[in-house]
Amino acid sequence: EAFDLFGGCLAGGHGGNLAGEWFGGRGTHDRLPHEDARSGRMRVMLHVPSAARLGSLLALLVTALLHAPTAAADDDGIVRVYLLAGQSNMEGHGVVDLFDERDYNGGRGTLARFLDEPANRAEWSDLRGADGAWTVRDDVFVSYLTAHGARKDGPLSVGFGVHQGKHHIGPELGIGRALGDAFAEPVLLVKTAWGGKSLAKDFRPPSAGGEVGPFYTQMLAEYREAIASIDARFPGLKGRTPRLEGVIWFQGWNDACDKEATKEYAANLAHLIGDLRKEFADPALPVVVGETGNWDGEDFRAAQRAGCERAEVAAGTKFVPTRAFLRKAEDCPNTGHGHHWYGSGESYLRIGDALGRAMRALVEGRSTPDAPTRPVTR
Repeated sequence: EAFDLFGGCLAGGHGGNLAGEWFGGRGTHDRLPHEDARSGRMRVMLHVPSAARLGSLLALLVTALLHAPTAAADDDGIVRVYLLAGQSNMEGHGVVDLFDERDYNGGRGTLARFLDEPANRAEWSDLRGADGAWTVRDDVFVSYLTAHGARKDGPLSVGFGVHQGKHHIGPELGIGRALGDAFAEPVLLVKTAWGGKSLAKDFRPPSAGGEVGPFYTQMLAEYREAIASIDARFPGLKGRTPRLEGVIWFQGWNDACDKEATKEYAANLAHLIGDLRKEFADPALPVVVGETGNWDGEDFRAAQRAGCERAEVAAGTKFVPTRAFLRKAEDCPNTGHGHHWYGSGESYLRIGDALGRAMRALVEGRSTPDAPTRPVTR
């Protein structure tokens, strides 16, 4: 028989083969001892040995336990929370699987067509099952109240774009994939975004002076409401403490259309970053800013980068270029919607992946990971 020292007898020959190879048998597997990726516990499977081999067995067992991890990989007490904010491109207009010739250019550039290509299917194989169904993750969740008043709460998959149904995505799909793959703890993405909004006016942060933007206030209100409702909306997360680990900002088109707003964008962005860190009582809160890479004017995109590099906010802030993810209009579903990346599912997926990877690097690089865990209530 084969035994799991922490779980009892294992059925059949699989456990026996594992143990057999470890103790000199004729098994076919070679991964013992095995650390469970979720629990961090050391799992040891073995045959009941003969008396003659008991000494060597005990020696090997002691060695294995001495090398066992000292802390669990999954901190059962927390859920890692990320605030996603911005305007329409954070809302999400990437087309998943609409193929009408007139309205969607025959499906060119949709996420489904992108993944039909063998190389892309191999790179992003986790997004669809063998039967072609879209994967639904069990470790990443999204909370999103659309501008139309529709609630979109649930495990991460396609369909968390701004439109009804499951035919559109925003950057959340790539963001959630990158963060979910990086951490053992569950991830919650709180998405707050509204189309056609500027940083100069609509999201104007307090320290920029003048009237505070109504969507700055609403962003924080929706974040707090989402955190307060975790237990009700996500039963699988009940009992865990939310820990805000970062903010991902993807906005800029409306400011780029205005010369004065472009001139003050770097300063306003720095004010936004500083004010959010103050609001959440975390001076080192990681902030990722995505470039408005579908805007042709280099002056505005340079202003976005400059805002991230200002001395007062540069530490813990990362600017992510996205221009390389822009595709030709004729190769995309919405040929007249340059302001929405022409609806390219590939563009939104790759943007999200880049934003998520940047956030992962910032979070992993923090010198003091014990950030505040409770939402601001004032």
